[in-house]
Amino acid sequence: MTDARSIRKQRALLLALAALILLTVFVSLGLGSSSVSYDRILPTLLGHGAFKEKFVLFDLRLPRICIVLAAGMSLALSGAILQGVTNNDLADPGILGINSGAGLGVAVSFLLIPSEPGAFVYVIPVSAFIGALLTAILLYAFSYSRESGLHPMRLVLTGIGFSLAFAGLMVFITSAVDIYKVDFISRWLAGNVWGTDWTFLWAQLPWLFVLLPYTMYKSNALNLLSLNDATAMGTGVRISRDRGLLLLAAVALAASAVAVTGGIAFVGLMAPHIAKSLVGPRFQRFVPAAVLIGGFLLLLADTIGRNVAGPEGIAAGIVVSFIGAPYFIYLLLKRA
Repeated sequence: MTDARSIRKQRALLLALAALILLTVFVSLGLGSSSVSYDRILPTLLGHGAFKEKFVLFDLRLPRICIVLAAGMSLALSGAILQGVTNNDLADPGILGINSGAGLGVAVSFLLIPSEPGAFVYVIPVSAFIGALLTAILLYAFSYSRESGLHPMRLVLTGIGFSLAFAGLMVFITSAVDIYKVDFISRWLAGNVWGTDWTFLWAQLPWLFVLLPYTMYKSNALNLLSLNDATAMGTGVRISRDRGLLLLAAVALAASAVAVTGGIAFVGLMAPHIAKSLVGPRFQRFVPAAVLIGGFLLLLADTIGRNVAGPEGIAAGIVVSFIGAPYFIYLLLKRA
């Protein structure tokens, strides 16, 4: 495929994904326990709705939709970066234990460290980032050797091991605290979206706005790192520095997302793979598509989850897992 055809295909895909997201947003705005008629959505968004319609859309639905979209995009971008820097198609912040590390950080800060209610929205993301960063450092230390570099399969196995270990620590921590706090952590771990007002969106968006352009700027380095270290070094890539900075970016993106939406897995695995299959493996081509696919997947999962199984619904993380677990098995069989 020529470069011009590839660019046209990418643009057509991005337009199609944007239209699909807008359609899903429109459908999601009208669904819920307090339904809003679809013929009233556009007038209400333009400022001509009744008080109830404005309250439902602007205070309940739109913040949650925007937060879920941003979180899905951040997780997809994090997964794409991790797959590049580790040269591992199975890399994902959930599978590698980064989400579990973020969850442990959230649990420790929420259960054991007192904080003012007004600072809660900022303490949780910071705690998630610290937990995720420490996990990433441990993963790198256990999976890297001077002789062979970063071993892809060892990274996955180490990540699974850390996830199990953190799950055990979580049980130990929650066994001696207030039951209401434990209920919040349990919902968080299941991927239940809890940050649903505009403040959480403003706390999350800067990470995406800064790190998406940075990732695109580093696309050539990611293309080379996804091959092997020798090739990357031969073309002038500063392997240790670039890998470290990109890994830090992936951790920040994942932590900013899961701090608000809970322990969401598989979005960072599926979105880059789907994008690669549609526009090819070059990071310049597939990253924008992966970001939109990630936002769409999590928005769709949350829309389905909050409108089934009674008033409580099903956590978005569980809905995503229904799709992601079989996809993960498929990728494992494909690599075997």
